[in-house]
Amino acid sequence: MGSRWSPYDNNGGTCVAIAGANYCVVAADTRMSTGYSILTREYSKTCKLADKCVLASSGFQADVRALQKNLSAKHLFYQHQHNKQMSCPAMGQLLSNTLYYKRFFPYYAFNVLGGLDNEGKGCVFTYDAVGSYERVGYSTQGSGSSLIMPVLDNQLKSPSPLLLPAKDAITPLSESEAVDLVKDVFASATERDIYTGDKVEIVIINDVGIRREYIDLRKD
Repeated sequence: MGSRWSPYDNNGGTCVAIAGANYCVVAADTRMSTGYSILTREYSKTCKLADKCVLASSGFQADVRALQKNLSAKHLFYQHQHNKQMSCPAMGQLLSNTLYYKRFFPYYAFNVLGGLDNEGKGCVFTYDAVGSYERVGYSTQGSGSSLIMPVLDNQLKSPSPLLLPAKDAITPLSESEAVDLVKDVFASATERDIYTGDKVEIVIINDVGIRREYIDLRKD
């Protein structure tokens, strides 16, 4: 029996986000693949949703683009109604609601949302395809996530959510150390994951604003 047509594809790629005391780092590689073919080596998987809020998504990039347009339109309505930009935690809830609304024909998108909350602290929200989400200190999604997550767990040691009193889910690293860690984990994942490579786009969000860095990865 031949392969049946599917409305979905998996274009691969890996996303990482790390929250610090006064910054957030969101990163993703720029390779977009299907099967054993590379479609492009220059595809950005990050999207700036607000001044201090960035979304990184892997999975089916057509669904990702539709999701980004949906969120941008809803954010525009919010700005007209409230005369201000949405905070990152509010955008996190909006993304969860948007994904859950489509749960019977989901967006095939695996998201990490990073930015600064109302107190200026870094925040990271991690999602499944149907909107279940959690605020964490760090997260990764995509084809290389199983290679990267153990390294982040080892280096960042997030406090258990069962501990009382509850501790902030932010990492102890400085901004430059977090950026270096992101570069290291992507360089490692690229060695074993054929869907991750070419370049990594690193977005740093802090009280000054947003800046981007690009680092070359393996191209084979």
